[in-house]
Amino acid sequence: MSNVVNNSETLILGIGNTLLTDEGAGIHALNHLQSACSDIWPDMRPDTHPDTPNLNFIDGGTLSFTLAVWIEDCTDLIVFDATELSLPAGTVSTFVGTEMDNFLGTTKRSAHEVGLIDLMDIARLTGHLPERRALIGIQPDKMTWGMEPTAAVQNALDEAVAEAVKLIKQWQKVNIDQEVSAA
Repeated sequence: MSNVVNNSETLILGIGNTLLTDEGAGIHALNHLQSACSDIWPDMRPDTHPDTPNLNFIDGGTLSFTLAVWIEDCTDLIVFDATELSLPAGTVSTFVGTEMDNFLGTTKRSAHEVGLIDLMDIARLTGHLPERRALIGIQPDKMTWGMEPTAAVQNALDEAVAEAVKLIKQWQKVNIDQEVSAA
């Protein structure tokens, strides 16, 4: 049994609570990327946006087990989240593939009832772990009541989006190369 799926869909998942300033960093990054997509991929048509080029944007909120289905159905997964990196506020770190798995497995890093590691474990156990996966973590500054991120996190959103775009383009090239090889 294969532990990866192969349908060349990219799921962009933002997680967090936008009522708690920097805890909502993942959702803010997701929205930032989604609004930037028409500039990045100018051939996106309004009638297909945001699913072109094979992108699905999901606001995962504070996570629930229902997200496991989305994760199991994608080939490529990019997750934005506020992440305790023990680095200065606003630092962006990207963990790809097994780096992501190892990072998630080191400690319980989620304030959410269902952790991202739980969702990844479900996908792994059902044999549907995304072939390519990455966590783009943003070090929070404060998690207090408020709907806007702190300046440090707000300033980090462009870098987080640039990391996601780089991965999407890299993974799409791999998908195209695989299609050409198979032909």
